[in-house]
Amino acid sequence: MRHGKTVNHLGRTASHRKALLSNMANSLILHKRITTTLAKAKALRKFVEPLITRSKQDTMHSRRTVFSYLQNKDAVKELFSEISDKVATRNGGYTRILKLGFRHGDNAEIAMIELVDFNEFIQATPKKKATSRRRKPATKKVAETASEKTEVIETPSETSAPEASNEATTPENTEG
Repeated sequence: MRHGKTVNHLGRTASHRKALLSNMANSLILHKRITTTLAKAKALRKFVEPLITRSKQDTMHSRRTVFSYLQNKDAVKELFSEISDKVATRNGGYTRILKLGFRHGDNAEIAMIELVDFNEFIQATPKKKATSRRRKPATKKVAETASEKTEVIETPSETSAPEASNEATTPENTEG
C-alpha cells in the first residue's frame, strides 16, 4: 500500500532526482515554459511553487534558500526580480500544466508546464461569449422563397419602346 507516500521518485535516486528537478526549475524560470512528461511536470510543480512563494520576500535569507535549491545565479535573479513582481498578488497556483498528447517513441504522456502570469497569448485575447447552440428559426428561409415567387415580369413592348425613342434623340445618331 502507498499510504502517505507523496513523493514521486521518477525511477531515480535521490541525488539524481534533486539534480533533475533543479535543472528543470531553472529552465522553467528562465524560459517561462517547458515541455516534459506529465509525471515530471507534476513533480516539478511541487518543487518550484514553494520557491516562487519564497521569492515574494526579497531578503538575503530567502535568496540563499532558493539558491541552495536552484544552484543558478541567473535563475535566482530572474525569480526575485521579474517573476516575484508579477505573482505578488497571487496566493498560489503559479504554474499551469497542459497535456499535449503522447510521445511517439514510448507512448509517454507529454505535458507543457508554464508560469501562469507569463502567457501573453491567453492574457491578450479576450474571452469569447458563449454561443447559442439553438437552431435559427425557419422564418427567414420562408420569406426568401416567397419573394422569389413574386417577381415582376415585364412585357417586351414596355421595355423596347423607351429604348427606341432614346436611340433617335441621342447626339451620336444626329451627327452621322
